[in-house]
Amino acid sequence: MTAQPIDLSAFEAAAVAREPFAYAMVPHFVKREAMAAINADYPLVTHPGSFPLPTLKYGPAFAALMRAIQGPDFTATVEKKLGVDLRGRPTMVTARGVSAARDGQIHTDSRTKLITVLIYMNNAWEAKTGRLRLLRGPGNLEDMIAEVPPDEGTMLIFENAPNAWHGFHAFEGPRRVIQLNWVTDMGVVRREQFRHRVSAFFKKLRGKSAAVERM
Repeated sequence: MTAQPIDLSAFEAAAVAREPFAYAMVPHFVKREAMAAINADYPLVTHPGSFPLPTLKYGPAFAALMRAIQGPDFTATVEKKLGVDLRGRPTMVTARGVSAARDGQIHTDSRTKLITVLIYMNNAWEAKTGRLRLLRGPGNLEDMIAEVPPDEGTMLIFENAPNAWHGFHAFEGPRRVIQLNWVTDMGVVRREQFRHRVSAFFKKLRGKSAAVERM
């Protein structure tokens, strides 16, 4: 049996904060020994934005991580830790590879997303910016309850409450993050994948246009 790339026991042992919304952080949720192979197989994402899993090409180690985080063991642990029922709730995964200056603005996730999981696949993060902050409200990035270093397999999970505000000080450059959501129904998955496909098409088109202009 192939070893799991994720550390479920670390997640099971992690403390869950309940105020102002439910969240938990797990350093090295992706096992240290699995990081290099997964990053070698990570999708080539050269444009800012989120790209749905079905639109990406990636290798077997990354595929194994996708199976693990969408599998029944992780789902059951999420249900137990957060006290939620995810039966019949589909999952949706996107990946990012690059952060742009416009990214990181304070927001809450769409209400069609029930649970958000962010898994950071960068090496040790030395920049002061680009660190996600969980916030008490929508008005100030300094009014934070926690800061999440986007490095070395760290996982953040939170329940998508109306007050689950988050954002980060702008960072430009490589910033790998996988986002997993349990959503209300398959219609959400289809709509989001279509929206992301259209967005990705125009991002690539703009990238090609810029390359031609530089020639």
